Formats: sequence, structure tokens, C-alpha cells
Amino acid sequence: MAIGLDNAAFSDALVILGAAGLVIPAFARFRISPVIGFILVGVLVGPAGLGSLIDRFPWLYYVTIGDRESIAPFAEFGIVLLLFSIGLELSFKRLWAMRRLVFGVGFAELAGSAVLIGLALHMMGQGTGGAAGLGLALALSSTALVLPLVGTTSAVGRSAFGMLLFEDLALVPIIFVLGAMAPAASGGGWESIGGVALSGALTVVAMYVGGRIVLPRLFAQAARTKSPELFLAASLLVVITASVATTAAGLSPIVGALLAGLLIAETEYHSEVEVITAPFKGLALGVFLITVGMDLDLRSIAANWSSLLLAVVGVVAVKAIVTFLLLRVGQARLGTAAETGLLMGSPSETTLIVLATAAQAQLILPSTAAFWQTVTSIGLTITPLLAKAGRLAARRIEARAIEPIVVTDPDGPGTILIGFGRVGQMVADMLTTHGQRYLAVEADIDSVSQARAAGYPVLFGDISRNELVDRLNLSEARALILTMDDPVLTVRLARRMRALSPTLPIIARARDAAHAAELYRAGVTDAVPETLESSLQLSEAVLVDLGVAMGPVIASIHEKRDELRQLIRREASLDREPRLRRVRKSQIADA
Repeated sequence: MAIGLDNAAFSDALVILGAAGLVIPAFARFRISPVIGFILVGVLVGPAGLGSLIDRFPWLYYVTIGDRESIAPFAEFGIVLLLFSIGLELSFKRLWAMRRLVFGVGFAELAGSAVLIGLALHMMGQGTGGAAGLGLALALSSTALVLPLVGTTSAVGRSAFGMLLFEDLALVPIIFVLGAMAPAASGGGWESIGGVALSGALTVVAMYVGGRIVLPRLFAQAARTKSPELFLAASLLVVITASVATTAAGLSPIVGALLAGLLIAETEYHSEVEVITAPFKGLALGVFLITVGMDLDLRSIAANWSSLLLAVVGVVAVKAIVTFLLLRVGQARLGTAAETGLLMGSPSETTLIVLATAAQAQLILPSTAAFWQTVTSIGLTITPLLAKAGRLAARRIEARAIEPIVVTDPDGPGTILIGFGRVGQMVADMLTTHGQRYLAVEADIDSVSQARAAGYPVLFGDISRNELVDRLNLSEARALILTMDDPVLTVRLARRMRALSPTLPIIARARDAAHAAELYRAGVTDAVPETLESSLQLSEAVLVDLGVAMGPVIASIHEKRDELRQLIRREASLDREPRLRRVRKSQIADA
């Protein structure tokens, strides 16, 4: 049966693909988080945005989404795929090692936040059942937003993931408890909780045993076909089957997705599965973020801004303080606790589910549920801003805790090394081997702390600040080395440092030959392209393995390096000459 192009599904797909392919890259160009970009798209194309003007301008029907529920299943699928990808990054061994964080700190954070928020609302006149429901709902934090912002490998990411995992596991029991608290509910509600726990446990055990047997054979068969499409189909089949199984048992579908990811992580196919499902996860999460933006009615927010602001600040403050104190009790670093607290401060997408459950159970009024749904949408929108504020707070806190390095030295600062990642540390080791003094500067506080613990002289600071440049005393430095993995920042720093010190030797890490040429135009003394050096090292290894004598090989490698370096410099100077001629012509014309 043919489907007309005026079908709502076509216009919704047009909006979503347009956001992913056109709008989000535009936001990225201005360094705006894609998370905020998708939410703003939702605000713009939703029923409270351009959708409200369809009656006056019918053509807007094709660039708006009128029904949030029509794309809600894709949004939920995005969250399922997110938990699946998190499972792929974990293992049962690592999950067992995190049990104290998950079931200890995670339980304490959820319970503590829920109790404090619930007590505050009860004191403001909310009934006992409603206060409990609102407290549990608002105590939840967003897995879909928090983990993509910080990952699961950093100290902040591990802490956040442990608490978020417990919240995801507790979602279904929370819903059943609220249902049992309904005025019309019978005592069977509590018995149903026990039944769900038993059936859920049996389902998880069955999935674990069956998955260890079936999944390796399934993916081995898919891999033998050498068909990416079939491999993708097998991956999605596993995710959907696991989610359906846990849903049928009364658990959340995200529990099944996480378990599926954990099982595949134990096989040799986890990397391929992670890569092949990543585009679907990104697009589906984008749909979820659009639905968050669609829930924001700017007119309603403007009319109730004071009460909404108070509610958002109150919820964020309570959750941030509880999380901060719990992590500090667990001996987490001050900066890590502060950043994690702010990151976990906003409500969650699952808050909307719990609010709907509480309203259906008649624990809260529909108007109360609508108010807190708006608070939740605002909280989700500002989550990237809270993450950025947390990073800034952690950086300042850790900077105060680190003992400062005295930069002034009667013999000068020696070599200044900007950036102390993998490349910077290797350069520092070679300088130490040959007895050369140096001082490294790094803007990432975790890297600074680790380097200080290992005995490296590393100064914490942002090189873009004038005060730090003055402290470094570049005029007396012997050389400046730029090792950052940021091409734009490297060029900008090189140009700025050359203007400050015309004679200072500047050696910079370059991504490729084109970047090296740009650095030469910016004034560096030497630029080292990573692609060039890796090619030369590969050539050297091949020639030696083929039996060519080491001496001639090394000599030819040096000659080739010099030849290519001169070629890059010549290209840089040729690119510069036309600009100089244009500048001179414009100056003559102005005269």
C-alpha cells in the first residue's frame, strides 16, 4: 500500500534527519554541545514552537513534529542502545568490583536525596504519599545525558555510573511501590513486588546462562558471512530480545540491554558490535533529546519562571550536596566529588515515568505532575551546563589543593613543555635522560595530579591566560614545545608565542603535513607531523626486517625526513607569498 508524502512519519523523519545532518554540525561549529543542539531543535519544532503556527502557515507541517508520542518509541530505543553500549564497555568482573559503589553509594544517594526532597515538599503542604512519590522521582538522574558527557573510565564517570546503574535497577521497584501506595490499591501490590523480583531474577539467570552458550555461536556465524548488514541485524536482535525478555518479567528494558552488552563484552566480537551499533545509538539518542525539548513550553516557563527557578535550584542543590558528601565519605577527591555532585544534580528522563505513575496512583494532582514535568525538562536541558560548571569547579578546587611550583629560576626556566599527555610525557622523559631542565604546563587537573605523584615538574594552568604566560618568563626560556592534540589551539598558541618572543625556538606537534605547513606560517621553528613520523618509522622497520643494514637505513630515513620537512616549509612559504602581495597591494591602494 502506497503511503502519501504528506504522511506525518515522512515529515517527522525529515525533521530528525535535518537536525542530525544540518543543524547539529552547525551547532558544533560554534562549539555548542550536540545535547543542547538537539534539545533546542525540539523546542523549535515542537507543538509549543513552530508547531503552534501551523494553522497560519500550513507549510510548517513539513518541518515540525506535532505528536511527541509518534517518536517516543525511537527515543526509548536510544536509551536502550545507550545501556547496551555501556554494557559492552564493562565486564562482569568490573561490575563485581563496583558492587560497593553501585549498591552502597548508589542506594545511599537515591535514598538520601529522595528523603530530603520529600521532607521539604511535605513541609510545604504536599501529602505523605505525594511527597514520597515526588522525592523518589526527582532523586533520579539522567543516564542518557550524564554518561555521554563523562564516559565510564574517568573517576567522575565511574562514580556517576555506579549511582546511575543502581537508579536504573531501582526504577521498576519504585514504580511498583508507588502503585501499591495508591488509595484504591489492595494489599496485593506488595505481593506483586515479590513476584516481579522472583521472575526477574529467574529471567536474568536464564539470560546469563543462555547468552554464554548462544551468543558466541550466533556472532561467529554472522562473522563468517562477512556481511556487515547481517552482523548488525544479529546485534540488534540480541538487544531487542534481551529488552523484551526483561520487560515481560516485569523489569525495565534497559536492564536487559545492559545484560546483553555485558554478555557480548565477554566475547571477542564486542569491538565490532560496538562500532556497528554506534550510529543507531547516536541518532536514537538525538530523537530522545528532541522529545525533551518538545516538552518545554517557553510561554508557560515565562509565566511561572520564579517558582520553576526555585524548584530547579532546590532539586539540583539537594542532590549535588548529598552526592558530594557521600563521595567524600568514600574518600573520593574533593574535585571529583564536586564535579560528580553537580553532574548528578538534575532530574532524569525516568523522572517523567515515575511522575506519571504517581499521578495515575492519585498520589499527586495532575497539575502538580505537570509542574514537575516542566522542572524535569528544564533540568535535562541544563545538564550539559551543570557538567561544564562541575569541571570548572573541580579544576579550581584541585588547583588550590596542589602545591604550587615556583617558576622563577636563576638559570631560567629551561624548556617549556605545553601539554603533558602521552606525547608530552615521552618528550619529558627524553629531556631528563639527556640532562635538560624543563617545566611542563597542563590544563587537565587529573593529568597534573598523576604527573606530580610520579615526580614530574608539572604546573597546572591554562596557557591562554596572560598571567600564566608572564609567570613562565618565556623571554629566558631555551625552547618551547607544543604537544597538545588540538590543531586549532596549537596554531593559535604558536602565533601568540612567536609574537611575544621572536627568537624563541618553538617546536610543535602537527597532525599532518597540511597542519605542519600552517604551523610554519604561524612562526614555529620546527613542526613534527605525526603521519610523517609514523610513515618513516614503518619504513625503517620494514627495511631492517628485510635485511638492509641499520646504518644506511637510518641515514636514508634522516635524509627523507629533511627532504619532506623542506618541502613542507617551501609550501608554507609559497602559500604565504600571495597573501603578502595582496596585503602590499591593498596598502598601496589605500595610500
